[in-house]
Amino acid sequence: MADLPALHWAITLLLCQGFLGALDTLYHHELTVALPQRHSARLELAIHAVRSCFYGVLFLGIAHLAFQGVWAIVIAVLFTLEIGLTLWDFVVEDRSRKLPAIERIMHTVLAINAGAFFALYGVQLLAWSQLPSGLVPIDLDWQGWLLTLFAIGVTVSGVRDGLAALRMQRKGLPANPFVMGAYRQVLVTGGTGFIGEALVNQLLDAGHTVTVLARDPLRAAYQFDGRARCVRALGKLGLDERFDVVINLAGMPVAGPRWSARRKAKLLASRVATTQALLGWMRGATHRPALWIQASAVGFYGVRDGSEPLDEGASMGSGFMAELCASWEAAARPAAELGVRQVVLRLGVVFGPGGALPALLLPLRLGLGGRMGDGRQVMSWVHREDVLQVMARAMEDASLHGTYNLVAPEPVSQAAFVEAAGARLKRPVWLHVPAAPVRALAGEMAELFFDGQRVLPTRLQQAGYRFHYPTLDSALRDLA
Repeated sequence: MADLPALHWAITLLLCQGFLGALDTLYHHELTVALPQRHSARLELAIHAVRSCFYGVLFLGIAHLAFQGVWAIVIAVLFTLEIGLTLWDFVVEDRSRKLPAIERIMHTVLAINAGAFFALYGVQLLAWSQLPSGLVPIDLDWQGWLLTLFAIGVTVSGVRDGLAALRMQRKGLPANPFVMGAYRQVLVTGGTGFIGEALVNQLLDAGHTVTVLARDPLRAAYQFDGRARCVRALGKLGLDERFDVVINLAGMPVAGPRWSARRKAKLLASRVATTQALLGWMRGATHRPALWIQASAVGFYGVRDGSEPLDEGASMGSGFMAELCASWEAAARPAAELGVRQVVLRLGVVFGPGGALPALLLPLRLGLGGRMGDGRQVMSWVHREDVLQVMARAMEDASLHGTYNLVAPEPVSQAAFVEAAGARLKRPVWLHVPAAPVRALAGEMAELFFDGQRVLPTRLQQAGYRFHYPTLDSALRDLA
C-alpha cells in the first residue's frame, strides 16, 4: 500500500473503529445496560443489527477488494445510507434510554473517526472510479486478516441483536404487577438504580404518582421522560405532602473499590443517612404513609457454611456485609414504631437485564468462563420480575409485614451457576479463578465472590407467593 497513502490511513482508521466499536458494544451495550434484554431498546437493537451486518460486509470487502469503476459508486452510496442509519440510531437511543457521559464521549469519538475514514476512503474510491469496473483482489497483509476477524465479530453481534429484537417482539412487554391495585402516591429512594428504574417505570405505567428522591434530579427526570417528580433532598417536600407508600432502595453499590475504612463509611452513609433523613421527614409529616418497603440483602447472614439453610429466623452473621445490612434495617425500624406497616426485603443477587447478571455472563460469552475458587460457595439469587411482583403484593396485601428473604427457592453453588450458564450460552467452562490472588487484591470485598449463604424464602412461601422464576434454568431462559 506504499503507493496508496489514502487507503493506508483509511484502513488504520477503520481498524481503530473496529476496536472502539467492540469496546463500546461489550462494555456499554452488553455489560452496563444489557441492551439485548431491554424491551425499551427493541428498535435500537434492530438498527444495531442492520448496521452491524452492514459493517461485517464492509470490513470483509475492504479487507480484500478494490472497488473500481461503478463499484466505487455503489460503495459510496452504501456509505451514505450508513451515515443516515447512524443518525437515526442517535435519535432512537436518545429517546429509549439516558446515555451516561462516557458512552456519549465514546459515540462522539466513533463518529469523528468514522467521518475521517469516510473522507480518506472516499479519496481512494474517487481514484478507483476512474478505472474499469471490477472487484479486484488486494493484499492488505495482516491488516486484511484483522479486518476479516472484525467482520466476523461484528456480524455475530448484529445477528445477536436482531434475534434479541425479534424475541422481544414475540414475547411482548412483561406483565405489570402494579396495574391491578388501587391508585397510590409513592415516594421512592434509589429510583434510578437497576431495581428502582424498573419499579418507577412500572408504577408510572400503571397510573400511580411517583416522587423520586435522587442525587441528580435532572438526570432522573430525563430517565423517566418527565413523568416522575424528581427531587434532590427531602427538604423539597412539604410536611403536608401525602404519600401512601415509601419504598427505600437508596444505597451505593457494594461491588467496586476495596472496602477501605473510607469506602465502608460511604456505603453505610448512603444507606443509613438517607434512611434516617427519610424518617426525620416522616416524623414531622402531617400524613404518614400506610406502608414502608425497606430493601436489605442476604448479606445480613454473613459468611456461612453452604450446607446451612437460612430462613428469616436465622441470626445475623459476621463481617462487613452483615454489619451494613443490619445497620440499614435498624435505621428503618422506627417506621414501624410510628404505626407504619413495614416490609423488609432481604434480597439475593438480583438477575435481570442489567445489574449483576451481565457481568457474570460476560466471561462466559467470551469463552473464558469458569468457577471461582472451589465453586462451592452458594449463590442465593432472585429474578427482578419476582422482586417487583413481591413489592406489588406488599402494596395490596396488608397481611405482609416484617422481614422476608426475597430469594428464589433454588439457591445454587457458583460452580453449578457457571455450568448452567455455559450450557445455556453454548460456551465452554474451563477457566477456573483461584481465590488466593483475588482475595489478596480485593481484600474483604472478596467475600462477594468467594463466600455465600444458602438462604430460603420461607415466609414468602408460607404467605402463598409463587415465584415466576423459581429455578435458575427458568431465569436463564428468560435473560441469557
